[in-house]
Amino acid sequence: MKKLFLYLLLVIVGFPLQAQTNYKYRISLADKEGTGYAVDHPEEFLSERALERRERQQLPIDSTDLPVSWVYLEGLTNIGAKIVTTSKWNNTAVVQIMDTLLVEQMAKLPFVTNVKKVWVQPDSIPPRDEKRKKEVTNKVEKGTDYYGKGYQQIHIHGGDSLHKAGFAGQGMHVAIIDAGFYNADHIKFFKNMQLLGTRDFVNPQSDIYAENSHGMKVLSCMAANSPQAFVGTAPEAAYWLLRSEDADTEQPVEEDYWAAAIEFADSVGVDVINTSLGYYSFDEGYEAYRYRDLDGHYSLMSHTASMAADKGMVVVCSAGNAGNDTWKKITPPADAENVITVGALTRELTNTVFSSLGNTTDGRIKPDAMAIGGNATVSSTGGTVSRANGTSFASPILCGVVACFWQACPWLTAKQVVKAVQQAGDRADCPDNVYGYGIPDLWKAYQKELNNQ
Repeated sequence: MKKLFLYLLLVIVGFPLQAQTNYKYRISLADKEGTGYAVDHPEEFLSERALERRERQQLPIDSTDLPVSWVYLEGLTNIGAKIVTTSKWNNTAVVQIMDTLLVEQMAKLPFVTNVKKVWVQPDSIPPRDEKRKKEVTNKVEKGTDYYGKGYQQIHIHGGDSLHKAGFAGQGMHVAIIDAGFYNADHIKFFKNMQLLGTRDFVNPQSDIYAENSHGMKVLSCMAANSPQAFVGTAPEAAYWLLRSEDADTEQPVEEDYWAAAIEFADSVGVDVINTSLGYYSFDEGYEAYRYRDLDGHYSLMSHTASMAADKGMVVVCSAGNAGNDTWKKITPPADAENVITVGALTRELTNTVFSSLGNTTDGRIKPDAMAIGGNATVSSTGGTVSRANGTSFASPILCGVVACFWQACPWLTAKQVVKAVQQAGDRADCPDNVYGYGIPDLWKAYQKELNNQ
């Protein structure tokens, strides 16, 4: 017996137990029985500002607005699953588990209609830079033009004229859903920015300003406010900074994070959303999207984005940067309905080689509009004026002007704003799958709307 005990001890010491892997699954729920909320009491789950936005556009509160059933969530936790996030618009919940035997148990629950794996814990996560603040110099050279290096990218849309008329985004609430806002808390371009708040849907405990710099550069296209150096397209708007992109991996759960972010934006009364994110392929182990999936609803993200205008919000999104790749097409959620999908122009106002192409599978024109995304003016991580390439920057440049336009025309609904942007394009009479409706002049669109009043 002593020899047997010693042998087992050596086995345990020689072969230590491996750390358990965490998994996340998207659980589709059958209905909202047991939600605990009712459509005739929306003040319990939507802010006053959100309700005012709905009322102004005569939009109803319906069952999709109701939070998911707490009874069903409790049923999932009772068998050992941890709730990560939920989507009321899609009636889904994301849960985290370590024991994959729970998958079969969850699938057998009477209120569950589908179970899909959306995340596997990565082997490691790179550490964040604790010395990030030392990068910031805030050294900028000032010129003679008020917009500095940002002049061209606002001027081609008539945004400077809207500003001169008093429409620089005042009173508009804008949400940016992105990957992180590295150093934005120390860059002087944002010193006077009206910040409404931040939320991290990937890791609520993270420092959103220590994450990826992509969102900070996107933010600068709209919110930068350093006259003669760099002024963005909506410097007087108020901003929510929301993180849904996990830059350490590329897994389907990021669509769930994004859905949670846009629903949060809705609940706090946001008017306009910019998202310079898109997904057509993921890490190994997950199926990529296909061309035939670009119908505005197949991907969770596109389906969610397609609902935003029905809630009274305008979503502006990047077309994608696959134009020179084998995929070539727009990336979800750029195929969504009633959103403004933006492709990228060079500074010579021709399409960039990387800007993704339309149209959607069901024949809708995409992109909807074009803006400068080749050598676009952005902030660097050090707070200096820099250049960057991508539809990621074309989108916020136009998004800021859209916010100013809607400020100038508050009587328009979200869907009417989308239509106005399309009709304001310089190719509106002959749209195609490269330029869409072209470069919109929203100053002219504003004058047109005034004449129609």
